[in-house]
Amino acid sequence: MKRLYLVEPVVALYAFSSFLIYPLVQQYIYRRLWLQLTNTAYPISSNSSRCAPSNSSSNQTDFHKEVQKQASLFSMYSELLSTIPSLIVTLLLVAYSDRGGRKITIIMPLIGSLIYASSFLTVSFFELNIYLLIGSSFLSSLFGGLGTFLGGCFAYIADLCKNERQRTLRMAGVDMMIGLLSGVAAISTGYFLRAAGFNWPFLTSLLCQCLTLLYAIFILEETVKAPNEGDIFDESTRRHALKYMVCGVYQTFSGLTSKCKILLALMMFIFTSFSFAYVGGISLVTLYELNEPLCWNEVLIGYGSALSTTVFLTSFAGVAALTYCRVPQLLIILLGILSVASGMILMSFAKTTVLMFIVRIPMLLSIMPFPVLRSMMSKNISKSEQGALFACLSFLESLTNNVSSGVFNSIYAATVAWYPGFVFILSAGLCFIPLSALGVVALIGTDVSTEIGRPETFTSGEATNAEEDQEDRPLLS
Repeated sequence: MKRLYLVEPVVALYAFSSFLIYPLVQQYIYRRLWLQLTNTAYPISSNSSRCAPSNSSSNQTDFHKEVQKQASLFSMYSELLSTIPSLIVTLLLVAYSDRGGRKITIIMPLIGSLIYASSFLTVSFFELNIYLLIGSSFLSSLFGGLGTFLGGCFAYIADLCKNERQRTLRMAGVDMMIGLLSGVAAISTGYFLRAAGFNWPFLTSLLCQCLTLLYAIFILEETVKAPNEGDIFDESTRRHALKYMVCGVYQTFSGLTSKCKILLALMMFIFTSFSFAYVGGISLVTLYELNEPLCWNEVLIGYGSALSTTVFLTSFAGVAALTYCRVPQLLIILLGILSVASGMILMSFAKTTVLMFIVRIPMLLSIMPFPVLRSMMSKNISKSEQGALFACLSFLESLTNNVSSGVFNSIYAATVAWYPGFVFILSAGLCFIPLSALGVVALIGTDVSTEIGRPETFTSGEATNAEEDQEDRPLLS
């Protein structure tokens, strides 16, 4: 069978299968906790809101607050327990992919996702204890997670791209693919749940995961040449591979100049601090929509999730248009951070369904900083060390996302009784941290191409590509 150098279908199928059940996870846990804590059936309505005036008693309100608190704590425990193994696997696998190949960083997380979807289907079908899901989350994290998967995909793309503009657009394209398929899945989720319950969406996601895994194994071509088959079992080769897994990130930074190290550290800080603020706030949107006074049903949650995922598509369009117009990349990052801050502030005051949809409009450019920062950092690292760079990035991103989810869930549990929108104000306030670091990068300047000593030698064609990189590089300096 002819193999392809196209990782986008893997990303698309993975995004569809994941976001087909992602909005359902919090709803399923919410409904099971409601039944467990109140001993009453979960209120289901075909109207836009489940909070009818007749149900606005103090007991009903207390039930909502208690279930909100327990659901946020459940999410926090699940995230924290799976954080450490996922981080370790991400760092080792993505760094090792420089020698062992990129496909292992893609296939292993797919196996973990398959286990995760299977556990939800089993618990839902047999109505088992929902706390088994925390154990399944820990088990699936042993195979890596979203950070491992995306780290491998971005390193795969970096192997294929010849200049910075191509790399930026293709990485933004991966983010767009995630958003496009996630939106389709999110819209389907509400109707799917109403028509067939939880079991069929979980089963559909499981089948998509199987299809994705088959494509990654049998169709996707490897970009890194693996060692000869006879050398795999050689003891010195194994020792060298293990050493590279552990020391790859350190070796990547050790050969850089001081200015380049400072800029990479600042860009990583911007990346992680912005991710902390954005992911922490956005992870609680579904719980906020389930709470009073919105009390959205499953169909509205599906539309809301779909509208939220359109930011991937609009952010890709924004990156493509601004890059074509040669807008400085630091300005693109600035616009993305301001987009998140403004949207989060407005969301904290949204009390009606119409406003909850409208506040998503200012956030349409919120994903732009991620592909631009990845491309800027990838440009300053040699091709033989892309895996180590994205291992470090994926490690930091996974750590940040898991910690931010746990921190924001615990804050939401403590503040939901007096002001549920406080977490969104906090998210907007934290956006000023990456903004400050971005100002420092603008003052230092980002052009370090003349200071980077790359280990590999260039052919004449590669030298031409390097010159094109310089011409295509719209950075502040």
